[in-house]
Amino acid sequence: MKQERTFDARATDSGIEIRALYDWHDTEGKDWEADLGAPGRFPFARGVYPDMYRGRLWTMRQYAGFASAEESNARYHYLLEHGQTGLSVAFDLPTQMGYDSDHPLSEGEVGRVGVAIDSLKDMETLFAGIPLERVSTSMTINAPAAVLLLMYELVAEEQGADTRELRGTIQNDILKEYVARGTYIFPPAPSMRIVTDIFEYCRENLPCWNTISISGYHIREAGATAAQELAYTLANGIAYVQAAVDAGLNIDDFAGRLSFFFNAHNDFFEEVAKYRAARRMWARIMRDRFGATDPRSQMLRFHTQTAGSTLTAQQPHNNITRVALQALAAVMGGTQSLHTNSFDEALALPSDESVTVALRTQQIIGYESGAPGTPDPLAGSFLVETLTDELQAKAQELMGQIDELGGAVRAIEVGVMQRGIEDAAYEYQKAIERGDKVIVGLNRFSTEVVPQMNLMKVDPTVQKRQEEKLAALRAQRDTQAVDSALAALRAAARGAGNLLYPMKEALRTYATLGEIIGVLRQELGEHTARAAAIP
Repeated sequence: MKQERTFDARATDSGIEIRALYDWHDTEGKDWEADLGAPGRFPFARGVYPDMYRGRLWTMRQYAGFASAEESNARYHYLLEHGQTGLSVAFDLPTQMGYDSDHPLSEGEVGRVGVAIDSLKDMETLFAGIPLERVSTSMTINAPAAVLLLMYELVAEEQGADTRELRGTIQNDILKEYVARGTYIFPPAPSMRIVTDIFEYCRENLPCWNTISISGYHIREAGATAAQELAYTLANGIAYVQAAVDAGLNIDDFAGRLSFFFNAHNDFFEEVAKYRAARRMWARIMRDRFGATDPRSQMLRFHTQTAGSTLTAQQPHNNITRVALQALAAVMGGTQSLHTNSFDEALALPSDESVTVALRTQQIIGYESGAPGTPDPLAGSFLVETLTDELQAKAQELMGQIDELGGAVRAIEVGVMQRGIEDAAYEYQKAIERGDKVIVGLNRFSTEVVPQMNLMKVDPTVQKRQEEKLAALRAQRDTQAVDSALAALRAAARGAGNLLYPMKEALRTYATLGEIIGVLRQELGEHTARAAAIP
């Protein structure tokens, strides 16, 4: 019989026992040089750069996007004017699924959870007045990631930017979509082909761009523990690296542009330990398993977002405190960039007021708290060092099971990761309902008072406006040029060449996102989830 995890101050959410006292005996025999070293040196447990935030703070990157490109552009200008140091684009569900706004399946979803991008015209509007050569941009997009990246590159070309200097990240992590999120389009094999095509294209054309953000965030949001988040994320990372090597890429030619994306949850010390363990584990994987010799290939650089799943609709102002603690854990753990959730996000898209509070939270940590003063300030803590080792051991055990199955793709196919997350989420929810896991304002210290909130509302006319823009675009463009470019993409999909080059030519003709992905759906197929057979 499976043993229930305990949820109190005597154990972390991953089930690691927390003892009443930690002292030097807990770290006796530890090889400090091998396990920690110095910041900026292998195994990078203490951080990927020698001075970390003493030279420059992490990138403050608030995730934003809603309704149309015009409205999202105004929000980006607002954030940059208020001190944000990098952009992070949220796309609506039709864009994430590769449908144009006038597709029947887009009905009711256009512009609701992100910005609607149907064509290069929309991308031009989205970044109007924003010099892309001087700003770092993250785009949360997966199955159609190549298309959105190429749109971004084309806008930069129109601005006269040196595209080889463009900086940013596309998420491009399709494996976690099969595990935890669901915005996949193609089956795993052609999806991995597109991922490695992106690696190759960026090596040749966008050398400063991070080609993938291997994401534990969504795995954690789906209910995973910290140990599962760590294990499943790194297992997926191994799968991407192996696919690129199998495609003929040299490890040190692409591995330095890999990045990661982690959650910042409520258990402060476990979260700090998670980031430290992740860096150490990845450095050894890259050196010992794949033979990477360039230190940049061995570094685990990561973005962090505070945990949306911990935000409560009840007493929403409590979320400001939750986000502050989570953000501080990310900083103490050495993140390279950070998004802080807004306190009203359990109720609606963030308002101007709430997104400003979220950004100010980062700025207060950065400029007032003293936390950035030295790299890895919790190094040597008996508790944190022990937690780092124990989390690593738990994660390595899970990764060993995945390796025995044949790797992450096989583990996903038979449902091992999915079942692990489902079980953890079920245990956590039961603990909340029993009252063992205290959520302030939800199952303890609750009140009947409902605060008055000025919630963000998306203009319901956005879909009609997008449909009108699409109709005008199709009437004005060179239809013959579009058809020819899409035919060339179809031929490339049937062959083995890099798909990004014909995609880019199709975008130049103002072929739409839906038209390009539609060709690939026909040629590469679509993935259909099915019930997993657990061995």
